[in-house]
Amino acid sequence: MRQMTCPTLTPCVRLHATPTSDTDALLTRAMSPDPQRIQAALHRYRTDPAWQLHTWEVAGQAVCAAGLTTQGTHGTVRHIGTHPDHARQGHARALLHALMDTLHLHTLTADTDDDAADFYRRSGFSVHEIPSPWDRRRYRCTLTRER
Repeated sequence: MRQMTCPTLTPCVRLHATPTSDTDALLTRAMSPDPQRIQAALHRYRTDPAWQLHTWEVAGQAVCAAGLTTQGTHGTVRHIGTHPDHARQGHARALLHALMDTLHLHTLTADTDDDAADFYRRSGFSVHEIPSPWDRRRYRCTLTRER
């Protein structure tokens, strides 16, 4: 897949972005607070080709980053984080919908907790509670593209 060039003032998606300290900081916002798990996940984005990193850029700056794995026309959101100065402006939603289109995905899923379930619901995902191995509720969120 080719790298997209983002116009200076127009927000856009950058496919297969190169991990940087800035994208690490964005992704870390959506990760477990365990430092070892954070480092392991960030390492996978640098070494495992199945773990894709995509960004949403505004004025040439990555303001949101999403980590995905894909299999055929199905994608799984591993992590998504937005810079606090750009939160609640629709960037994460725009990134997920742009990825559905540009990666030609039929479904996009994410497993999450109470903190993010409403975000996915507002972004057009169906949200259903799933069994959790932890002492908190978990949800499977699914966005399906109309054929």
